[in-house]
Amino acid sequence: MKATIIGSDLLQKNDSVKFLEINTNTTIYNEGADLLDYTSLFDMLTTNNITQFHFIWTEGDSYKPLTEQFRFKKILEEHYNPIITRIRAIEKPMIAAVNGVAAGAGANIALACDIVVASEKASFIQAFSKIGLVPDSAGSFFLPRLIGFQKASALMLLGDKVSAAQAQDLGMIYKVFPPETFLQEVHSLALHMAQLPTKALGLTKKLLNASFNNTLEQQLALESKLQIQAANSNDYKEGVSAFVEKRKPNFKGN
Repeated sequence: MKATIIGSDLLQKNDSVKFLEINTNTTIYNEGADLLDYTSLFDMLTTNNITQFHFIWTEGDSYKPLTEQFRFKKILEEHYNPIITRIRAIEKPMIAAVNGVAAGAGANIALACDIVVASEKASFIQAFSKIGLVPDSAGSFFLPRLIGFQKASALMLLGDKVSAAQAQDLGMIYKVFPPETFLQEVHSLALHMAQLPTKALGLTKKLLNASFNNTLEQQLALESKLQIQAANSNDYKEGVSAFVEKRKPNFKGN
């Protein structure tokens, strides 16, 4: 799964918008060594004020089983697992845009993102059981929470292919777009999100992360704490001023 920046023209720039598009039009499930590239990309996101990040799984992606020569401990602990933890920890909205077959870890990395959209020609496969492996890349964590235990169990044990339309119906992904307008729709979504109060979006992400394990009382306390932080932000002041003045807000993400 190689990460390559698609041309400087797609490093979209606006007055307050920067987002990075990653194209993985190589094998979804390979040795794992190329995933080293992602860690430096996440560092770039943190340090260069990029407000949006979305993966693209393209039509040419395919499934390729791992062979016994690959060291799973290294692949998982040094590559796949850090990707998942960084996706959830980074205080920026993460959009996964799936435009082909997302199998195994490729599917689960997408599902770890904040919003998952797909082309009508996309599909998702928990392919591990077909080659004698178990789900990794937090698939066993996120999929049951997205679609329920029974559906997740069946998909992981049977390895059924799920179309984009089925994934949307199951609640696995957010939205499906036609192939001919897919990239345009993804760019529009990323641009729209980047113009929102991204400080508050990052705090919302913290709340969602914590909701997996918190009690009701703990979650209420965290909501109170983070709401106070949001209320002290410049974006909140701008939002209120724009509402009173009946104009479009100009959020800065602080």
